Amino acid sequence: MSSEDFSTLSERYTRQRDIVPAERLAGCSPTIIGVGAIGRQVALQLAAIGVPRLKLIDFDIVEQVNLAAQGFWETDLGRAKVEATAEHCRMINSTVEIDAVCQRFRRSEDIGDVVFACVDSIETRRMIFQAVRDRCRFFADGRMTAEVLRVLTVCDERGRAHYPQTLFQPAEAHGGPCTARTTIYCANIAAGLMVSCFTRWLRGLPVEPDVSVNLLAAELTVDCEQTPVCS
Repeated sequence: MSSEDFSTLSERYTRQRDIVPAERLAGCSPTIIGVGAIGRQVALQLAAIGVPRLKLIDFDIVEQVNLAAQGFWETDLGRAKVEATAEHCRMINSTVEIDAVCQRFRRSEDIGDVVFACVDSIETRRMIFQAVRDRCRFFADGRMTAEVLRVLTVCDERGRAHYPQTLFQPAEAHGGPCTARTTIYCANIAAGLMVSCFTRWLRGLPVEPDVSVNLLAAELTVDCEQTPVCS
């Protein structure tokens, strides 16, 4: 590597240095379960801010319906979502080590100390949380329907007490047409909130356990009783 290349790399994180603590970030091993609309964006943002390693878990492949809604490329069609996402992450940051697991999450799965649950079923969320709650230090769950998103975080006692209350019965989930379920801009905002909660936790700052945003109504709700916004 030339001195010019090294200088460029050393400046990569200059503008986030006081926001994303490099030493604490270096000690984290995030696992992202589900790399669809929200999970893919979480992975790209984590790669950009400099996580040293990532584990991606998803059994699905990229289809036409995933292009607009989830931001995959046309050249990704037919590929495993974890492989396509891993490639995009490496294009952003060639130093990140990525373990791409193309299968459903299993209770016995090895995970890192940070977990982002980005799945589309309340029952799957319940199973994931039961499996990882005693094995990770930071847990974030991203939920979305159309232009409404919700981010739940478990990284302290308040979050541990609150999160199980949000695992409602599947019948209570909002039912909407399949043509009004996912928008890439809402997914980006949800992912940004999840990564923001993660960096606040890294700095030792308080993290709200429950935040929702209704883009259509321009409403922000923080840590209170909420209506289920997705399954």
